[in-house]
Amino acid sequence: MRIDRTYFVIRYAAMNTAKTFFLMLILTALFVSIGYLAGGEQGMIFALALAAVTNVATYWFSDRIVLAMYRAQEVDESQAPGLFRVVRRLAQRAGLPMPRVFVIPENSPNAFATGRDPQHAVVAVTQGLLNMLDEAELEGVIAHELSHVRNRDLLIGAIAATLAGALMILARIFYLFGGRNREGSGLGSLLLLIIAPLAALLIRLAISRSREYQADESAARLTGNPRGLAYALARLEKGAEYYPLEAEPSTSHLFIVNPLRGDLLASLFSTHPPIRARIERLERMAQAGLR
Repeated sequence: MRIDRTYFVIRYAAMNTAKTFFLMLILTALFVSIGYLAGGEQGMIFALALAAVTNVATYWFSDRIVLAMYRAQEVDESQAPGLFRVVRRLAQRAGLPMPRVFVIPENSPNAFATGRDPQHAVVAVTQGLLNMLDEAELEGVIAHELSHVRNRDLLIGAIAATLAGALMILARIFYLFGGRNREGSGLGSLLLLIIAPLAALLIRLAISRSREYQADESAARLTGNPRGLAYALARLEKGAEYYPLEAEPSTSHLFIVNPLRGDLLASLFSTHPPIRARIERLERMAQAGLR
């Protein structure tokens, strides 16, 4: 029974990873195509160069940028012994190096992980999260973030977000300086300006949402307690509504719960699956026999 379950988890993770890279391939192809439409071979080369530069910058500096953006402060074990105890225990269980630990001075309860690989990973939690959750719920949140580290989601998500943002810039450049100057291409340029960023957004959302589901499942198996994470998600969702976080939309996908509050339309384009759907999945895992 355990072999069958392990096989299912590995197969599910492999399929999810394959789908992610397929979506990123489409995103990259769309990026290069716009460059070609804008300037032929030279435009395509420019698009590839822009993608390369943005991805290199993302690879090396994304963690520093986002930590500085939210005024995250690195802490040691003497400053946050309970948090360190949970992070160390789960990192050892997951076979990961001990990540650096940061606390964000915000009342809004939330958390994220960042870093280019497991050897340079960072786990950041808000002070509001530490004040709100008990140890079992904190374990669920940390396990979720460490699952992102182990599944190599951090770099994939950062590259997808960077490509999507650069694609929007490229489409606007094409509209302003490229396509409009060609006879009969004004309408096509306008449509491209609308459709290309929308396609990039949808692909980015598909990547982010599938990764959140996978991290939830991995976290439940890492802790052996799906309800710990389920209870944490429910409390974090309510806490985020009561204490909204002033977050940049470009970084919202990093957080365990979406820090951006909005209406139904905003929820449709959220980088996170609905909290209710995530909790239902975890409850089904608990009812199936995983504590």
